[in-house]
Amino acid sequence: MNSLFCRSFTGLIVGTGLVSFLFAALARAQNASASYAFVVASGFLCEGPESGSCPAVAESPTGNRYEISGAGTFDAQKKSAQAAGTFTHKSINGNVIETGVWIASDLISFRFYGIAPGALLRNDRTLGRAQFGPKRLLSSRVLPNGGLAVLRISLVATTGEVKNAILQLNCVLGDVPHERSIEGIRLSFDGSGAEFAEEAGARVMFLSMRTQVNGAVEMTHQARTPKSAAAPPE
Repeated sequence: MNSLFCRSFTGLIVGTGLVSFLFAALARAQNASASYAFVVASGFLCEGPESGSCPAVAESPTGNRYEISGAGTFDAQKKSAQAAGTFTHKSINGNVIETGVWIASDLISFRFYGIAPGALLRNDRTLGRAQFGPKRLLSSRVLPNGGLAVLRISLVATTGEVKNAILQLNCVLGDVPHERSIEGIRLSFDGSGAEFAEEAGARVMFLSMRTQVNGAVEMTHQARTPKSAAAPPE
C-alpha cells in the first residue's frame, strides 16, 4: 500500500495536472500581489536539454543526498503556503535510505529577485515551436520570477516516520545576489541539526500572474530611478 501511495502521489505532482493546478491557483490569486506559485524539479521544468537537473538534489558534507520534486503556492505577506512533493534520501554510494512525501504549510520568508518575462519562451524554443499544451498556456498568462523562498516542511517517509525541516528554494532569475548565484535547494533538519546545504543541481521557478506584477514592476522601476533622472511633471 505504501508503494502504491507513493507512485500515485508522484504521478499527481509531476504529471500534466501540475500545470493546471498552478494555473488555477494563480488565477485565484491574481489580485493578491504577494501570492506566488512555484515548481521545483517537476513538470515542464524537466523537459528538454536541462532535464538532468530533475529531481533537485541537496547534499550533506558526508555525501548523503536528498532528491526532491514538487510544487505549490505561497503568500509572502501572510506567510502561508500550500505545497507538496516527493523525496528520496540516498547514501553516498547511491543506496536508497528512505522515500516518501513532503508537505509545507508555512512560509518563513521570501526574497524577491525580480521578473524574467522571457524565461518560459526561451525554454519553449529549446523544445521546438510546436508548443500548444499547458506550458504554452502558462507562458502566455504568467511571468517567471526569481527569488529565495524558505519553507517549513514535514517529510513523511513510507515507513511512517515524520521529520520536520527547513527547505530553501533558490531561483536565479532577475537581480540575483552574488552569494545565491547557484540555483538549487538546501535542507536542514530540526532537532538533529543535519544539513544538506550543497546545491547539487535543480530547476526552480516562481510564477505570478501578469496582472499581478504590474504594480511590483512599477515600484521596482521607481526605486531604481534617481530623483535627478525622474521625468518632469506634465
